[in-house]
Amino acid sequence: MSLYKTRVKEFETLLANEVIDHTSLKKLCFNGIPDGGGFRAICWRLLLGYLGSEKNTWTQTLQKKRQLYQQFIDEMVISPGTSGDSSCSDHPLSDGPESAWSTYFKDNEVLLQIDKDVRRLCPDISFFQQATEFPCQVVVNSNGERRLHSRVAPSKLSSANVEGKFGMTKINLITKRAQENYEAMEEGLEAHWEVVQRILFIFAKLNPGIGYVQGMNEIIGPIYYVLASDPNIVFREFAEADCFFCFTALMGEIRDFFIKTLDESEGGIKAMMNKMTKLLEVKDIEVWQRLKDQELYPQYYGFRWLTLLLSQEFPLPDVVRIWDSVLSDENRFEFLVHICCAMIMLLREQILEQDFASNVKLLQNFPPMDINIVLLKATTLK
Repeated sequence: MSLYKTRVKEFETLLANEVIDHTSLKKLCFNGIPDGGGFRAICWRLLLGYLGSEKNTWTQTLQKKRQLYQQFIDEMVISPGTSGDSSCSDHPLSDGPESAWSTYFKDNEVLLQIDKDVRRLCPDISFFQQATEFPCQVVVNSNGERRLHSRVAPSKLSSANVEGKFGMTKINLITKRAQENYEAMEEGLEAHWEVVQRILFIFAKLNPGIGYVQGMNEIIGPIYYVLASDPNIVFREFAEADCFFCFTALMGEIRDFFIKTLDESEGGIKAMMNKMTKLLEVKDIEVWQRLKDQELYPQYYGFRWLTLLLSQEFPLPDVVRIWDSVLSDENRFEFLVHICCAMIMLLREQILEQDFASNVKLLQNFPPMDINIVLLKATTLK
């Protein structure tokens, strides 16, 4: 029996139990979850605490959570004064604290940043530009009223008349988006990036203390990709709702990374960078000394590595494999520090030879490398 088939059999056996042993699950997932079979999607739901250990609770949990998420859409993805919002009677120019219009315009400021970010999500693959099989019907059949991107879309005017000293002059207005940005789909359809946009918007609405911070799109991307690619159509149909709760659970653990006032806290990003630096000092003092002498601080590269859980340093399939191990780590995110340290050590020769400018460029643009080599190196640092 091949190694792959053996691994598949181990997952099938473990997940067939009525009560899932989390210790065994983490140990199995740490070494990588097999592609195909829907194993990763179900395991990530378990690792992120969305599903409990007892399988007989899954149906009720999923039904309850999915209904709750649909309620969020019904109540939050709507414009004041539209046909679906009969409760709003205030004026669009009102700036009172109770004004639904005032809240709407403030929300649009957040939505504008979300819109920009999700349109650039994982540009190396076409997945997020493609249509989802299961568009949200209340949104895609609303004549545009519930389409979030339409709230912050640029003007559709192609030209305008401007009155000047010598009479009226017709000018062209450049309104086209950059080509790398994803286009919205027609009525009745929606792309995966539009679904991600809705999830992030609802998250920001429900978590005003943190709201939306640029980079959260990179965190939600792998989760949504895994759940929306699940071969099990029963689960895939509710990828949006499940992704929302899995993302919320993960953000609950890494929220300190995104709140500047908590940078100095034990769970803050500076503390994580210090752990990475200290580990490098212990494991390879020569490289550590070289970076110190060049004053090449981890803020130049490690901040992004750690904050975004390496989601921008590797291709998406490699990121997903990294997260198998990171989400399975008994001491959550300790192994992430080990991976980052291993990445530096694997560039040892270049770092020792190159100058500051070259090393900054090297670390900010990690070269293509077999992810298994990186992970193997990281495990030796434990």
